[in-house]
Amino acid sequence: MPQFMFVYIGGDFPTDSEEGQKHFDRYQQWLASLGDKVLSPAIPFKDTHTVHPDGKTEPGTTTVMSGMSIMRMNSMDEAIAAAQACPFLEINGTLEISEMIEMGGPAGEG
Repeated sequence: MPQFMFVYIGGDFPTDSEEGQKHFDRYQQWLASLGDKVLSPAIPFKDTHTVHPDGKTEPGTTTVMSGMSIMRMNSMDEAIAAAQACPFLEINGTLEISEMIEMGGPAGEG
């Protein structure tokens, strides 16, 4: 079954702790509704650094990605339907969905 990466972009995260907890609870309910299709439920990003082509690095990001999840779905249509129900959209976040391509291991394996 294909695997999909859901990338969380932007979003107006609640500043009130009570509203933040309500949003987190809705997100947990959404994940629970997907059952075993959720392989890695939430991978938030922190301490991002950017490495440029010349090798220089700097703290921060050039994107507004805030995290990702990995799901196993039957098709892109199923992944899109799942994303359309995600509470992240309620806080003006955007989801990008990509089917992950399975690649072979390092040379000499397998």
